[in-house]
Amino acid sequence: MKKIQDHYFKEARKQGYAARSAFKLEEMDRKFRLLRKGQRVLDLGCAPGSWLQYAAKRVLPEGSLTGVDLKPVKINLPDQVRTFQKDIYMLDETIFESSQFDLVLSDMAPDTTGIPSVDSQRSSDLNAQALLLAKRHLKSGGTLVVKAFQGEPLNQLKSDFRSSFNSFKLFKPKSSRSESVEIYLLGFGMSPQ
Repeated sequence: MKKIQDHYFKEARKQGYAARSAFKLEEMDRKFRLLRKGQRVLDLGCAPGSWLQYAAKRVLPEGSLTGVDLKPVKINLPDQVRTFQKDIYMLDETIFESSQFDLVLSDMAPDTTGIPSVDSQRSSDLNAQALLLAKRHLKSGGTLVVKAFQGEPLNQLKSDFRSSFNSFKLFKPKSSRSESVEIYLLGFGMSPQ
């Protein structure tokens, strides 16, 4: 895969972030005020760790962060950040401890095939699992952020968000590459289950 070294790539290196994607979360946080001191945050698809790095600055030291990814997170993070190298479809419930999260973040994306319909469906499957985990581990009134690929499965995801949250928004950060089909869905106010 070709690496594009654009402004955000260079800025991420300059600021010490593991990846340029930190700026996507920063944009969403500034616009929607997602992160606050003391929150408990779950980051699905957390590797290489840039969202954890950004979130740590916003929620610590009073809060905590839990990250899960198939790939290991190889960067140094504060003590209140726990990471697990696990498949989100086979999570051991004990990694969540007993309390629930205020915010669930998911920047997960499938390995892409280049076939838009296949890639969109794979992304949708990951988001369905993120929503299922949010229903189990997100506090009533909590927020879920997921990355989706534009395409037909996005309509079903929007419907699922509509029935699971008080409100939801679609957002494409400026830091997303213009040619990217990614878009973020933000669900606010998780309905009691």
